[in-house]
Amino acid sequence: MTNPLSNQIKAESLRKTKGHTKKFKEREVRAKKIVSTLKKMYPHPKSELIYNTKFQYVVAVAMSAQCTDDRVNLVNQELFKTYKSVNDFADADPKSFAEAIKSVSFYRNKTKHIIAAAQIVRDEFGGRVPKNRGDLMRLPGVASKTANVVLGELFDIWEGIAVDTHVRRFALRFDLTDKKTLDQIEPELMALIPKKDWKYVNNGFVLYGRHLCKARPHEDCKDHALTKIWPPALERWPKSK
Repeated sequence: MTNPLSNQIKAESLRKTKGHTKKFKEREVRAKKIVSTLKKMYPHPKSELIYNTKFQYVVAVAMSAQCTDDRVNLVNQELFKTYKSVNDFADADPKSFAEAIKSVSFYRNKTKHIIAAAQIVRDEFGGRVPKNRGDLMRLPGVASKTANVVLGELFDIWEGIAVDTHVRRFALRFDLTDKKTLDQIEPELMALIPKKDWKYVNNGFVLYGRHLCKARPHEDCKDHALTKIWPPALERWPKSK
């Protein structure tokens, strides 16, 4: 499990060791322009996952791992009619719950994690979703990315940058990092982008990638807002990890 402060420490170390280099400064300027554009395009960062209660959002994010938001939303439209409160999830029958979410990838493991997480929230946090990353990461199925997403969406707290496949793809396409894994990319972006702008990165890249600039090469990419900032992105199409 990642230490909640480790990526912030790594980011600060990167700023100290690489902040004076030409490559870092070029990336910092490029990142500033990209984030400025995303802020204008998506000024109010908001997840597209549906939910009515805070714990339902935790569930939705957990279910979205290696699964599309569209699929998760389709399942949760029905699921959340039955499971509303933390107690509903904590007391769920595993077989019935698994049956209800079986069209979601890895549904058996997600069933175990969701029910166990609900029981911890009920028994140790008074039924309330915790508001800090360390406590969130105690919940089964909640890693660094999920904790960042939950804190940002529910509490407007941004302790890191949630790096998913969309964020990874654009970080590599726009040469903001040399790293390849999600955990390695997060501190690199945190070093380049001021903390006040972290909130615009994940949802901004996710919405941009989902609705405008898809992963496969496409000719009209030259007309996209971010590509105009850095045209070499036209020749860079990172493969999925």
